[in-house]
Amino acid sequence: MSKMIDTAPVPEKAVLIGVISQEQNEKEVEEYLKELAFLTDTAGAVPVRMFTQKLDRPNPKTFVGSGKLSEIQQFVEEEEIDLVIFDDELSPSQLRNLERSFKKRILDRTNLILDIFAKRAQTAHAKTQVELAQYQYLLPRLTRMWTHLERQRGGIGMRGPGETEIETDRRIIRDKIAKLKKDLEKIDKQKATQRKNRGKLIRIALVGYTNVGKSTLMNVLSKSEVFAENKLFATLDTTVRKVVIENLPFLLSDTVGFIRKLPHGLVESFKSTLDEVREADILLHVVDISHAQFNKQIEVVQKTLEEINVADKKTIMVFNKIDAYTFIEKEPDDLTPVLPENYSLEDLKNSWMAKKNTPCLFISALKKENIDHFRDYIYKEVKELHEKRYPYNDFLY
Repeated sequence: MSKMIDTAPVPEKAVLIGVISQEQNEKEVEEYLKELAFLTDTAGAVPVRMFTQKLDRPNPKTFVGSGKLSEIQQFVEEEEIDLVIFDDELSPSQLRNLERSFKKRILDRTNLILDIFAKRAQTAHAKTQVELAQYQYLLPRLTRMWTHLERQRGGIGMRGPGETEIETDRRIIRDKIAKLKKDLEKIDKQKATQRKNRGKLIRIALVGYTNVGKSTLMNVLSKSEVFAENKLFATLDTTVRKVVIENLPFLLSDTVGFIRKLPHGLVESFKSTLDEVREADILLHVVDISHAQFNKQIEVVQKTLEEINVADKKTIMVFNKIDAYTFIEKEPDDLTPVLPENYSLEDLKNSWMAKKNTPCLFISALKKENIDHFRDYIYKEVKELHEKRYPYNDFLY
């Protein structure tokens, strides 16, 4: 009997590196690196170890100091590590110096996110958006070390754009960028026409940090099967569904998730995707309340909404995953400061309800907890908007 040969690719091994500086304290860096590990796993590699160093600011030549660099080099060599991933964006000179030092592929957070986007892109629209962002990132960082034979081999950080020495010619890349921008302009016009052709229905857009359950919530509301999984950036292409609650129809769109340090090039490239957010009447800001840093994630989303000039749009906070929320109840004689994890769900509800102009709902899309109340609330909001917009069109009611 012949022996079976396992042909499955062996996952690449990675080390993750962050700097504790004046801009980000130890706790924040720890949280960022956990997220970087999730990004690495989403990309298909195995995070083996995290390294951190305290510096006033990252070393302009090698990001970390010489002693820490030697320590990481030794570990990378002994453990046969394939990828060295940094949590912040590296400058072109840092990238060149680190590639010379490690003789391995070096990725930064931006490059890793771009790679995941390239892996997730399904439609011509998403692929064009990602390719443009990749070329814009690549242009100032052209190096010969990994551009030809290594890119043909594949691997994380190697997913296009292009598989030849095209990357070594800046002029060709600039031409590519110009062409992709023209292609996107055409697609953007088509998308704008599609939005106009949807008629005059009220529009609601789901926004939020990546992996908070937006697609799951959309499936519950629209009774459709939008792709959803426990991975970062599961949704790239905007999905729009017509939803009817009682006798009232409206359009619901699911958009790409936001993340800390989201590459600016991606925000620019995904302009037409974000137009769904700009043109929405109501935003449902979905939050994973079970996440330890959900307050920070809210800040990231709000900052991104400000960047695309929609921060003043009517927004309803939807705190999702209440089924996974846990809190540590303090003892009556415990005089230590109250931490976020010491708040019960009821405490959080009361504190958020007290905030000005912030309607909020607490649900579990997965377990369908409080979904009836959620539907009733959305119905009330859509009906109110519809009556204002079409005061004489009362046949729906």
